[in-house]
Amino acid sequence: MQEQLKGINIYLIGMMGSGKSTIGRLLAKQLGYRFIDTDDLISQTTHRSITDIFATEGEAVFRELESQVLSEICAYKKFVVATGGGIILKQMNWSYLRHGMIIWLNVPVEELYNRLKEDQTRPLLQHPDPLQQLQTLLKQRQSLYNQADLEITINAGGIPQQVVIQILEKIPTILKPQSHGLN
Repeated sequence: MQEQLKGINIYLIGMMGSGKSTIGRLLAKQLGYRFIDTDDLISQTTHRSITDIFATEGEAVFRELESQVLSEICAYKKFVVATGGGIILKQMNWSYLRHGMIIWLNVPVEELYNRLKEDQTRPLLQHPDPLQQLQTLLKQRQSLYNQADLEITINAGGIPQQVVIQILEKIPTILKPQSHGLN
């Protein structure tokens, strides 16, 4: 598979709580790629938590940092990249994502809620009705997520290793066939 991928990066997109980091680490290991999480990279470079950036600087500043990090990552090869759930909101980010393969981890809202209901670190879920907030966010983002090269639906109880196997099985179906012979 590595030969087929030719070193292109794989970008995992999806809502918060969809498992991008967990699945990304496992997928990178299977492919012999490196793994990076854009949120972790932002926290490391700013020496601040995502929650703190949202609280003190606002979402717009965070989205700028996210775009900057993404632009730098796309200059490298052989990375599986877990992106922030809202990275798809900025049109400019799509030009970076399109340098690689974009995989949408699609998890039903009720499952996202079950995964995140105890998580106090998600700035966009600091809301009186987090389930309603998740539904609103997904509704706003659905058409953008649909632009991914590959959609992987993960239902309740989806085991990360099984999701990785599913991704590995589907990747060849979206790669352009290699041309053999002379042009």
